[in-house]
Amino acid sequence: MTTPEEELLPGTRRALLHRIAVAQAEGRAPSLVAAVVRGGQTVWTGARTSVEGHAPDGNVQYRIGSITKTFTAVLVLRLRDEGMLDLGDPLEKYLPGTGAGEATIAELLAHSGGLPAETPGPWWERTPGALRPDLADVLGERPLVHPAGRRFHYSNPGYALLGALVEKLRGAAWEEVLRREVLEPLELRRTGVRPEAPHAGGWAVHPWADVMLPEPVEDLGRMAPAGQLWSTTGDLARFAAFLTDGDERVLSAESLREMRTPAAPAETGDVANGYAYCLGMEIRHQEGRTLIGHTGSLPGFLACLVISPADDVAAVVLANCTSGPSPFTVAADLVRIVAEAEPRIPAPWKPLREAEPVVLEWVGQWYWGTQAFALRWSADGVVSLEPLSGIGRRSRFHPNGDGTWTGLEGYYAGEILKPVRRPDGSVSHLDLGSFVFTRQPYDEGAPVPGGVDPGGWRGIG
Repeated sequence: MTTPEEELLPGTRRALLHRIAVAQAEGRAPSLVAAVVRGGQTVWTGARTSVEGHAPDGNVQYRIGSITKTFTAVLVLRLRDEGMLDLGDPLEKYLPGTGAGEATIAELLAHSGGLPAETPGPWWERTPGALRPDLADVLGERPLVHPAGRRFHYSNPGYALLGALVEKLRGAAWEEVLRREVLEPLELRRTGVRPEAPHAGGWAVHPWADVMLPEPVEDLGRMAPAGQLWSTTGDLARFAAFLTDGDERVLSAESLREMRTPAAPAETGDVANGYAYCLGMEIRHQEGRTLIGHTGSLPGFLACLVISPADDVAAVVLANCTSGPSPFTVAADLVRIVAEAEPRIPAPWKPLREAEPVVLEWVGQWYWGTQAFALRWSADGVVSLEPLSGIGRRSRFHPNGDGTWTGLEGYYAGEILKPVRRPDGSVSHLDLGSFVFTRQPYDEGAPVPGGVDPGGWRGIG
């Protein structure tokens, strides 16, 4: 009987091990542990350590820093899905008097609420949370440093506010709500706000000498929803599978797709670097591959969880050092190694369960002006409209049940596509947000906006 690890080819497993070995050695990390997930299952784990005769496994806890924010975002989306709040609501509606109440829930999730990056006072990651017992201590005298909604500005205090929001609406501590609503249903038994043996110690490695200094471990108090959690590669691998496919006991696949959709105005540098922030998740573009997830760090620890939906591969990387290896670069490389060495095998093509003549009538080639498009109907029940040249706007459309279809992405997201029929019932043209698509370029028999020159097509002479 084969184990999940044996599902990868020996050459792939060696390449993965080589990558983390280089990261641990060159990054001078006391230890580094990683896992790869494919098809919702852990298919590889690996570890490197400076301690002879010992290596951490998928059950050893590390602090995961800001990956905690993704867990907090899941709790907020659950509240939205239950109708307890709207993402467009201002924070003031639920937590009055913070001074940051004009920011909406969505803006706080996307780091576009205008809040500062850090708390006032001493470095919150290396000092006790008891120094900041109230939200006012987290926000200080200047709760907003930018106009709400205008720009992306990463904010740790913003997630402290979201944790307080969860507590207010649930009537229980953030930690308790997280365990009841996410950790227990997903069986993340080694994830929590405090370390439980076996766990790694956090270290600072001297930049100019191969010596180390232990980092303090503090309870972050009010800042816990921004970065408190400890977890393992085993638990985060399961969490990655959940973020990919959803779990109706926790959050639907549809809501998770919303979490993975860019939601913050991007800075110029971020645009150039292929980075965007969503609702508690990050998107990065690396060598033509879209990677979704989150990085994390606290003094003594580095962490990353990334998912490539197109490849159905995810990777987790954890290390116990303040700086050194780049966890995102390593995790992205692990995904690339598996995706390139063992490309995803597509599911068998299957036809639709039932053909609808009314839809078959209008699939095929259409023209927007003189640009040719193909309208296709696939087995998942959606139709896709894309330029035959491969250049231009494209989108998929979901049926609304009344003969119209709603765009799912891109320029046409949320726009309505509908076939317009002639008096005899035949399809005249397609209307897409006022754009008219015809069977022939500038079809004289269709209501082309601006009309069609009665002289028709002609040469240059």
